[in-house]
Amino acid sequence: MQITSNSFRDGGRLPDACAYAVTSSIGRVRPGPNRNPHVAWSDPPAGTRSFVLTVHSPDAPHRWNDANREGRTLSPDLPRVPFYHWILIDLPARTREVKEGRHSAGITNRGKQGPSAPEPAGARHGLNDFTILFLEDRARTGDYYGYDGPCPPWNDSIFHRYIFTIHALDIPRLPVVGPINGTSTLLAMTGHVLERASIVGGYSLNPALLGAS
Repeated sequence: MQITSNSFRDGGRLPDACAYAVTSSIGRVRPGPNRNPHVAWSDPPAGTRSFVLTVHSPDAPHRWNDANREGRTLSPDLPRVPFYHWILIDLPARTREVKEGRHSAGITNRGKQGPSAPEPAGARHGLNDFTILFLEDRARTGDYYGYDGPCPPWNDSIFHRYIFTIHALDIPRLPVVGPINGTSTLLAMTGHVLERASIVGGYSLNPALLGAS
């Protein structure tokens, strides 16, 4: 099985069009277009009855105490944890792509509605980890369903990776117990994955990493 994207190249930088936050000449960052990237896949294994699409970064800081703080830098040696940006489950076996901007185009304060996805029929969105990140932010707390793109700390010293993975399953509907999120989705897929394929994009908001002064 192969996965590709018209929005970015494997191993390259994700475009600003797909980011939750972008660099700004006034202040550090500003809201981004937040469009979900195009993703396509081919040659699924025999017996595939549905697909799951996951997007996560393995590079989120374990603690955000010093994130986005003037005079502080997040070290490359800082402990890192997975951060899920998109969970899309129950994609029918005939599905071969997700179009750019179809599932997200702009930022929705307090999160987009779910779990029903715009397309294809029957697909469900999970909660991304902005739900947890904004849990104690009274202005932004909410259930963040679907895609929300890169928003790494602007003082982080590493490029963040974003791994897009398509999972081919031997069941037509994923039996998720409780809220649909990264943890529950991975658990529900156990024993049902026939094959996986991934591509990776990178992103940073740190001017030093972008070659800016």
